Amino acid sequence: MYSSIKRLLIGRPLKSHELGEQKLSKLKALAILSSDALSSVAYGTEQILIVLASVSTLAFWYNIPIAAGVLFLLLALTLSYRQIIFSYPQGGGAYLVSKENLGVNPGLIAGGSLLVDYILTVAVSISSGTDAITSAFPALHPYSVEIAIFLVILITILNLRGLTESASVLAYPVYLFVFAIILLIIVGAYKVATGQISPNLHPHIGTPVAGISLFLLLRAFSSGCSALTGVEAISNAIPNFKDPAPKNAATTLAMMGGILAVLFSGITFLSYWYGIGPKADETVVSQIASHTFGRNYVYYFIQAVTAIILVLAANTGFSAFPQLAFNLARDKYMPRMFTMRGDRLGYSNGIIFLSVASILLIIGFKARTEHLIPLYAVGVFIPFTLSQTGMIIKWVKQRPSGWVLKLIINLVGALISFLVFAIIFVTKFHQVWFVVIFLPALVYLFHKINKHYRAVGEQLRCSHQVAEKINGNVFIVPVSGITTVVERSINYAKSLTNEVIAVYVAFDREDEKRMEQKWAELNNGVRLVTLHSSYRSIIYPLCKFLETVQTKVAEGGYMVTVLVPQFIPKKRWHTILHNQSALLIRARLLWSKDIVVATLPYHFKK
Repeated sequence: MYSSIKRLLIGRPLKSHELGEQKLSKLKALAILSSDALSSVAYGTEQILIVLASVSTLAFWYNIPIAAGVLFLLLALTLSYRQIIFSYPQGGGAYLVSKENLGVNPGLIAGGSLLVDYILTVAVSISSGTDAITSAFPALHPYSVEIAIFLVILITILNLRGLTESASVLAYPVYLFVFAIILLIIVGAYKVATGQISPNLHPHIGTPVAGISLFLLLRAFSSGCSALTGVEAISNAIPNFKDPAPKNAATTLAMMGGILAVLFSGITFLSYWYGIGPKADETVVSQIASHTFGRNYVYYFIQAVTAIILVLAANTGFSAFPQLAFNLARDKYMPRMFTMRGDRLGYSNGIIFLSVASILLIIGFKARTEHLIPLYAVGVFIPFTLSQTGMIIKWVKQRPSGWVLKLIINLVGALISFLVFAIIFVTKFHQVWFVVIFLPALVYLFHKINKHYRAVGEQLRCSHQVAEKINGNVFIVPVSGITTVVERSINYAKSLTNEVIAVYVAFDREDEKRMEQKWAELNNGVRLVTLHSSYRSIIYPLCKFLETVQTKVAEGGYMVTVLVPQFIPKKRWHTILHNQSALLIRARLLWSKDIVVATLPYHFKK
C-alpha cells in the first residue's frame, strides 16, 4: 500500500542516466527560482511606505529616490552574482565564494544563514498566501494553520516529483502574475499619461517634510530592500540548469533582474502618482488595481494571481535549499543523507527536511510569521555581504582582465548590503537578536559534524599494518525455551564451529531447573549456561556473561558471535503481539566492542 501511494504521488522511479532530462530550461528555471524575488513586488513598495507614513504622507515622494537606490543595489547584486555564476559554475553561491576567499567560518556563516533563510522563505510565503486566502474567505480563518500545512505538503509533493514536473506546473501562475502586474502598470501609466489621474493626489518631489531624517530614510531603504530576497537563489542552483549551465543561469539571472526592476519600478511609480499609502486592511497592489480597473474581474484576477505567487515564492526555497545542503554535506558539514538523490533524481532528503522545518515554524507561530520577516531579511543580507566581500578578495588576489571594474561592482554591492544589514540589525534588534546566538551555534554544529566525519575517515582508512589474526569463533545463542527456532539456530551455529554455548536467562530458580532438565533431555551436544536475573532483566545478565566470555577467548585470538534467533510473523501487525527481546538484544549488543551480532530469521507460514 505504501509503495502504491508513493508511486501515485511521486511517480515512477527514474534511472540515473535520465538525470539530464531533469535539467531546467531558462524559462522553467526563471519560474521556479525567481518566484521569491518576483513575489516581493507585492510588498516591497509597501514596506517603504510604512516607514515613511510614520512621519507624514508628504514624505511619500521619498519613495521614488529610495526605490532608485533599491534598483541600484539590485543592479549591483545582479552583476555580482553573474560574476559568481561564471567563477563558481558548480553552484554553492555565497557559501562557496565565502569559504574559498574568506575562510571556512565565513563560508559556514553564509551557508547557515541561507539554509535558515530558505526555511523562513517557505514559512513566511505560505503564511502570507494563507492570509490572502482567509481574507477572501473569512470563515476559513480558524483553519489558517491547517491550510498552511496543506499548502506546504502540496508543494513538497510537487518538488518530490522532480524539477521538470514541478517547473511545468508552477510556471503558469508565475508568468500569469508577471502578465497581470505588467498589464496593471501599462494601463495605469496610460491613464497617467492621458490625464485621467489627477496630478494633485501626490506630494510633489522636493516638498519639504518636517521631521524627516537620514536615519529614517535609511530605515525605509532597508525595508524596501526586502524586494531583493531570493536574488541569490539562481547562483546556488547552477547544476540544475541544462548545458551550458553557467551561461543559461547567467541569462536567467539577467531576465529575473530585468523583470523585477520593471515590476518594482512600475508599482512604486503608480503608488506615488495615485497618492496611495499603506492600509491595515488592504495592500498597496490592491489599492492600485482598484484605482486602475475598479472592483471588476480584472481586479480580482490580479488579487488571485498575487495570492498564488506569494504561496509559490516558497518554491524558491524548495529549489535552492536541497542544492545548498548537498554542497555542505559534500564538504562534510552536514549529514551525508543530503547528498543522496531520491526516486525522481532530486535531493529528496533536503526537500523533506525543509518541509518538516517550515511546518514546525508555521505551527509554532500559528501561521502568523510577521516576527520572522526581519530575521528573514537579516538571513539574506549576511550572505549578500559575505559573498560580495569574498569576490573582492578574489579579484585582488587573481587580478584577471578587467578586474578593477569587477572589484568596483562587488565593492559597491558589499558596502550597500552591509549598510542594509546594519540598519535592520540596529532598528529591529529586539526581533533579530536571536541571530547572535543561533548562527554561532549552527557553525559550531557544522564543525562537530565535520570532526565526526574526519574521525570516521581516519579509522576506516586502510593502513599497512598486519591485520590481527582471527583463529576462530565462539557462538553464543540466547534461547527462551525449547522451540523449532532455537533448534534451527543451534544447528546453524554447530555447522560453523564446535564452540557453541546456549544462554538462558531465568527469572526464578524453579524455571531455571526446568530449563536445565529439558535441555539435558535434548542431548544436542551444546552446553547450556543459565543466568539468574533477580530484577527480571534479560539484557544486563547477558551482557555481563558476554564480557566474561570475551575476556577469556580474546587471548586465543577468538571472536565472540551472538546468534539471535528471531521468528517473523506472517502479518506485520502480529509483531506487536510478541515481546521484542531479539530487537532489544541486538540494539544493546551493537554498541559492545568486538562482538559480532547475527540474526537467524524464522518466517511463520500462518
